[in-house]
Amino acid sequence: MRAIQLVFFLPLLLRGHYVIVMKIKTPLKHVLLNVLIVLFVLIVALTISATVVLNMKSFGKLPRGNRLERIEQSPNYHDGRFWNLEETPHLTSNRSIFTRFWEFATHKVKDRVPSKPLPVEVSNLKGLQNNSVVWLGHSTYLLKMNDKFILVDPVFHSASPFSSIVSPFAMEYSYSVSDLPPIDFVVITHDHWDHLDYLFYREYKAQVKYFIAPLGVGEHLEYWGCSPDRIIELDWQDKITIDGVCITCLPARHFSGRGLNSYKTLWASYMIQSNNLTLYFQGDSGYGKHIPIIAEQFPSIDFAFMENGQYNEEWRYVHQMPVDLEKSINTLGAKHYITGHNSKFSLARHAWYEPLENLVLMANGNNHCDILTPRIGQVVTLDTINDNNFTYWWRSVML
Repeated sequence: MRAIQLVFFLPLLLRGHYVIVMKIKTPLKHVLLNVLIVLFVLIVALTISATVVLNMKSFGKLPRGNRLERIEQSPNYHDGRFWNLEETPHLTSNRSIFTRFWEFATHKVKDRVPSKPLPVEVSNLKGLQNNSVVWLGHSTYLLKMNDKFILVDPVFHSASPFSSIVSPFAMEYSYSVSDLPPIDFVVITHDHWDHLDYLFYREYKAQVKYFIAPLGVGEHLEYWGCSPDRIIELDWQDKITIDGVCITCLPARHFSGRGLNSYKTLWASYMIQSNNLTLYFQGDSGYGKHIPIIAEQFPSIDFAFMENGQYNEEWRYVHQMPVDLEKSINTLGAKHYITGHNSKFSLARHAWYEPLENLVLMANGNNHCDILTPRIGQVVTLDTINDNNFTYWWRSVML
């Protein structure tokens, strides 16, 4: 066996002097053995680390037992998973996940994150008047309807398992659970990290009367300590009415999952109604045939809260591109629109303000839709709308 020479320059501190060592001859098979040992140790370490991470409580639990038995009866569930109403590729290209991750991590996009704290209106959420709503950034809305407080997709922390990976933008004021009133209904659209905030449920579950969620999501909530008798899980087209508030679970074109298993819990949009208001919350969704179905089922929507942001051409079937947002708006025919899924996290490769600028172009070119752009924290009254709600608040940060 031929030998190779390895020269190591090891700076050793010995009695105040550096000593340079040494020339070693090592058989090739020993070198290869050492390399294999190092690789094995790395694989074991990565496996243990992944196991530890995936078993963190914030990842939740997959449905099981009676909950899984109910899921298996759903017409939207077969072959061990939930399905959209139509074929919905998760991604539109065959590029590997490593290629996409590398591009996301290394390719710079101008203004993906605001250059200074975002302006925020500080409102008294506990004193919110009836028939009003406050957007709290991304997809989180607090509304008061029929004298009930309803909180949609509450996220007050990170949009990932680790706060350092996807942290919120800097803001002049950051709303937290301490600002909230006791909540009558928390409404959850799906279990992705930017819509289901583990820390919120750990901190505030005792202040919530009912949790309304799509099928399967209740397993996470119960695992996190929410009382099972306060969890109401719905399939598409299921409806509940409590204290004069009617909540209908409706389809969306998306997917679900917090770890390695996707499509095990349902995703949804919602119609929330009182005697005098009909509000649509789209959640996350690509455009699809469910939109005209919802428009036909609910021909008089007062407000539609739409997804607008964190889009990418590769995700166009599960997240609305700007052209699809306009198509959805024209199809739904609501009286007024407010858009979210922007202005709090950077989850896609576009400037943080791009979704809002798209709204200006859309509103200027469409006289038939009324799009409001309230600041984060600004109270919007749902029964008395005025023209001052549409402002360009984000442009002060673009300068």
